Amino acid sequence: MRIQLFYIGKARSRPLNQAAQEYATRLGRYCRFEMREIKGEKDAADDRKALRILLDPLGESLSSDQLAGVVEKAERDISFYVGGADGWTDEFRASADRLLSLSKMTLPHELARVMLAEQIYRAFTILRNHPYPR
Repeated sequence: MRIQLFYIGKARSRPLNQAAQEYATRLGRYCRFEMREIKGEKDAADDRKALRILLDPLGESLSSDQLAGVVEKAERDISFYVGGADGWTDEFRASADRLLSLSKMTLPHELARVMLAEQIYRAFTILRNHPYPR
């Protein structure tokens, strides 16, 4: 399985970049994981075969166990998208398979990226009964 995490915006914070990279490295044990900056929606991967999940304040809130269930049932690659300051256009939002909310609060994209990478890692550890999530 391949999981991609695309994000809009420059990753400027060294500590947050290091944290995101730590989870990216850990995820390499479970899947092919890629984290990549994109300039905007036009640069987003147009892989219609992948499950497209957009972070969006209007999205559903899932527990870690529920996200693990999404990953387990996907049976295909997954692409996650973290938006920029302006969020997503209605057209791009409509192209998603799912909308996911990490919080009702607005988060900086760099922090959202770390939180999402950690939750994806947590999902895989839940599925493999690894002691990490305990």
